[in-house]
Amino acid sequence: MDDTLLSPFDPAGLTWTRVSPRLVTARLVVAGVWLAVLLVVTVVVAVLVGIAWVWAAPAAVLALLVWVVWLVPRQVRALGYAERDDDLLIVRGIMFRTLVVVPYGRMQYVDVQAGPLMRWLGIAQLQLHTAAAATGASIPGLTPDEAARLRDRLASRGESRLAGL
Repeated sequence: MDDTLLSPFDPAGLTWTRVSPRLVTARLVVAGVWLAVLLVVTVVVAVLVGIAWVWAAPAAVLALLVWVVWLVPRQVRALGYAERDDDLLIVRGIMFRTLVVVPYGRMQYVDVQAGPLMRWLGIAQLQLHTAAAATGASIPGLTPDEAARLRDRLASRGESRLAGL
């Protein structure tokens, strides 16, 4: 039996390039800020109400924080991309896996984005825009050099494939 039929998310002979582990820090900082605000609000409400069972809300927020700290590194390790001759493959997800295949000839333009936190951590996100509006083709957590290299390479490959149509 053919190996490609056994694993649609890991085609044979393909080497995945993983994103920077600094993406873990970026995602944990964002989640931590939101959960810290939520924790403060729930603690204040629990103190003002004075009923014992209301303390379940801050406990739930703390449990959510522990879950996020456990989950985010696993999610980041599951992110990857691979360049083939005619297309770019992007894989993500642990339980619900997604494989996006973007043909170079369908790319319209490529964005590189980096907010203040991402710039501080030395990472960027590459966003691919294709003819299909619903394509979720983005690669977060790239180093700026890799994002620029990939942007230029994908743009030139897209132009050469489009010219051949």
